[in-house]
Amino acid sequence: MADKDIALMAHLMRRAGFGATREELEARVAQGYEATVEDLLHPEAHEAVDTYDLLRYHPWAWKPGTIQGMGASEWMYYMVNTQRPLEEKMVLFWHQVFATGVSKVDHYDEIIDQIAMFRDKGMGDYRELLMALARDPAMIYWLDNCENHGNAVNENWGRELLELFSMGVGNYTEDDVRECSRAFTGWTMSPKLPRFPMGRFDWHFEYKGEDHDDGEKTFLGHTGRFNGEDIINIVCQQPATAQFMARHLYNFFVADEAQVPAWSVTPPRDPEAIETLAQVFTESNYDMRSVLRVLFNSDFFKEARFAKLKSPAEVVIGTLRLVGGEEFPAPGIGNLSRQVGYMGQELLNPPSVEGWHTGTEWINSGSLMRRINFTANLVGDVNRPGVQAILNTLRAQGELSPEALVDTCLDLMGPLDVNDATRQELIRHTSVGGPLTWDTAQASEASTQRVGELLQLIVSLRDYQFA
Repeated sequence: MADKDIALMAHLMRRAGFGATREELEARVAQGYEATVEDLLHPEAHEAVDTYDLLRYHPWAWKPGTIQGMGASEWMYYMVNTQRPLEEKMVLFWHQVFATGVSKVDHYDEIIDQIAMFRDKGMGDYRELLMALARDPAMIYWLDNCENHGNAVNENWGRELLELFSMGVGNYTEDDVRECSRAFTGWTMSPKLPRFPMGRFDWHFEYKGEDHDDGEKTFLGHTGRFNGEDIINIVCQQPATAQFMARHLYNFFVADEAQVPAWSVTPPRDPEAIETLAQVFTESNYDMRSVLRVLFNSDFFKEARFAKLKSPAEVVIGTLRLVGGEEFPAPGIGNLSRQVGYMGQELLNPPSVEGWHTGTEWINSGSLMRRINFTANLVGDVNRPGVQAILNTLRAQGELSPEALVDTCLDLMGPLDVNDATRQELIRHTSVGGPLTWDTAQASEASTQRVGELLQLIVSLRDYQFA
């Protein structure tokens, strides 16, 4: 099996999922690259995660209410255990684009429902997704559309719909924001029951016709007695929307771009790629599956290896899936779900409607230490099934020189293509003790410990932090 095929498949699985074990990579290479892309694009062909496996042992995860930092436990369980990696990766993508936080919503349950909506609609029709988002109670509360009345317009939702969710700054006027907001008056949620004594109750979308401004509106050059559905239809027809969403997809799946607020003044790093994705977006009538198919099969995607700094979620989930052992919902999943937040990406609680700043802004001295300590602790646990699989591969090769040990581990952990200085430093460290042998119990134990130490060094490398 060609190394280049494994490397390309590993690249696909890092971006379209959360990485893969060597066994899975070899199976997918045998299946073929384009066939794997199709498999990822059709998650319905694979069994969904059974939430009840989690709830049997952690019933609090069903409606965590306001348990600080614990609300993402269910989603964490999905990401670690899913057989539909691209479906979950798209949920993460939309959570970044349509950022909604518990800091204001104060109700994890509603944001979890929004996550489920992304899971259901995230690979389908973008227009349908926007419609669902406009009716989503968490978003309505997050962006104050419950305060948007026919006789007192609140522009928060209307502004963010245009600025961050569809077109981007510079492609609409303040008058467009006002008219857009007028069209969404009356889009609210039914009154919620109080928190006590029976706990939280689900929120529900409610349209109040008597609170809707039914007057004539002029929006992006169109005039009519528009309601919210009309606005979304007009927005989706704009070339700016196709360009904006293409840039979001490129930034998330291909290579780190400038931060979103700079897009109006900073050109994309690959304008031809953006144009290609935007064209498919338009010609497919906003079908995300069609856009993703072109993206993953493109040369610009295949050539953009290690051009993205992993987000905290990608670091945590990718390493957990690599080492294994978290499939059973054992005690501690709540604390495990907090790890992503400790690295700067508290799931279900983005810092603002703008989402998280990505790329190099993921890294500071504190978050880098968190990344290294977390991943090193996992790969250093030689009893983890994924680490055992690496050890079994090494044992099958018999006696190993330090050079062969380093090269094999770099291959199994990526493959990672490190520079010569880094490789030589790893070899220098591994050379203490001579070749790796497994012929006695004592030698096997010592070799196992050395492998664990080498894996810890590898995950602390700059190279492991990139996807």
